[in-house]
Amino acid sequence: MRKKLITAVGIISAVVLLLGMFSFGVIVGHAYLPLVDLPFLPPEPGPAQVSELPPDHPPLTEDQPQAAPEEDLFDPFWEAWDIVHEQYIDQPVDQEALMRGAISGMMDALGDPHSSYMDPEQYEQANIPMQGNYEGIGAWVDATGDYLEIISPMPGSPAEEAGLKPGDIVLAIDGEDMTGIDGNLVIKKVMGPAGSDVTLTIQREGRAEPFNVTVTREEITVPSVDHRMIEGENLGYIQIITFGSNTRSELKGALQELLQQDPAGLIVDLRNNGGGFLQTSIEVASEFIPKGVILYEDYGYDQGMQTYEAIRGGLATEIPLVVLVNQGSASASEIVAGAIQDQERGPLVGMTTFGKGSVQNWIELNDNQGAVRVTIARWLTPDKRQIHEQGLTPEYEVELSEEDVQQEQDPQLDKAIEVLKNLIQSKDN
Repeated sequence: MRKKLITAVGIISAVVLLLGMFSFGVIVGHAYLPLVDLPFLPPEPGPAQVSELPPDHPPLTEDQPQAAPEEDLFDPFWEAWDIVHEQYIDQPVDQEALMRGAISGMMDALGDPHSSYMDPEQYEQANIPMQGNYEGIGAWVDATGDYLEIISPMPGSPAEEAGLKPGDIVLAIDGEDMTGIDGNLVIKKVMGPAGSDVTLTIQREGRAEPFNVTVTREEITVPSVDHRMIEGENLGYIQIITFGSNTRSELKGALQELLQQDPAGLIVDLRNNGGGFLQTSIEVASEFIPKGVILYEDYGYDQGMQTYEAIRGGLATEIPLVVLVNQGSASASEIVAGAIQDQERGPLVGMTTFGKGSVQNWIELNDNQGAVRVTIARWLTPDKRQIHEQGLTPEYEVELSEEDVQQEQDPQLDKAIEVLKNLIQSKDN
C-alpha cells in the first residue's frame, strides 16, 4: 500500500483536545484543528500553539467585569427547575443532566460557535491518548460548529484524492448521524488504521442533496515546505503546506536553495494550508517582512492587545513577492498572508481565505464536571483588520474550477506569475 507521511499540525481551529489547548488550531487547528487551530492527524511536538496566552500577558481574571449576577436574575431559572421537578411526567429527573444542559445552554447563548461545553464523558473520550501511528484521511477541519467542516484537504492526501473540498460539512460517518456530537469526538471517528475505509456523508454548497464519499485511510507523509524554480521563468515557487515545528528550518533551506539561483521574484503558495503554530506563523512571515507588526491579539475586557513583531534577519525581505491563497487558507496562513498584504510586501492572488481569527481556551471544571471552551481573543492584521468570519480578500481574485483541476490547469498560479512579472518590471523601471 502506498504510504505517505504528513506531519500535520493544524488548525484551525479545532482539534483543541487532540492538540492540547489549541484554540486556533490547529486546532487550530486549527485543526481548526484549534488554530483552527486542525488536522485529522495529531501534530508533532512543538512550540506553543496559537491558543496559548503569551508569557507576559496578564491573567485574564484581572480587571475583568465581575460575573456576579443580579440578585433576582436566576429566579426564573429556579422557578423552571421547580416546575420540572414537580410536574414532569417521568420522575425522578436526572439533576446532573439538567445542570449540564444548563451550562451547555449558557455557552450556546453567547452566540459564538467556538465557545461550548463538553460533559465529563465527552471530555474524557476526547482526551484518550491515541495509540500507535496516527493515521487518517489527511484534512484540516473546523470542529467548533454544529457539524465538522473541512477547511482543506492536505495536498496529496486521501481526502484530496477522494474529492473532499473546503466547506464540505460532515453530516454522518459510516451511516451514523453526527448531529449533536462534539466535533472532537467526530474527528476521532474519522481517524482509523491505514488501509481501512471510512464513509462520510457530505453536504456541499451548490448540491441539493447530501452524498457519500468513501475515503481509504493512510499513514501519510509530506514535508511542510515544497519548492522549485518555475519552468521557463526566472521565478521561485515555495509551497507552505502546514505551520509545524520544522517549518522554519525547512523554509530557510528552501529559500537558500532558491536564492542561490538568483530568481527575480518569489511566489509563496498558502492555498489549502489549514494553519498550525502561532510562533511558526511569525517566523514564516519574518522571512519575508524585514520589520514591523505581524499581528495583534485583542483580548478585550480592557486587557489591551498583544503585539507580535517581525523577527529580524529574514532571507527574502526585499525580493518581489506574490502570495497565493484560497478558501482553504486558514488561521496561521491568514496571519502570514494578512501581514504580507498590510505591510505591502506583496499582493494576494486567488480567493477569499477561510476566516479563522479567534482564539479559544479549554478550561476544565472542578470535580470532574467536564470543560468549557471560551473564546478569549481575536487576531487582527497589522492594519488591525478583523480576520474572523471575514477572511482576507486578494487584490487579484481568480477562481480554480473543477474543470481546471481535471485538465491540470492552474489559472491562479498563472495569474500570480503574471502579477509578479509586472511587479518586477515596474521595480526595474
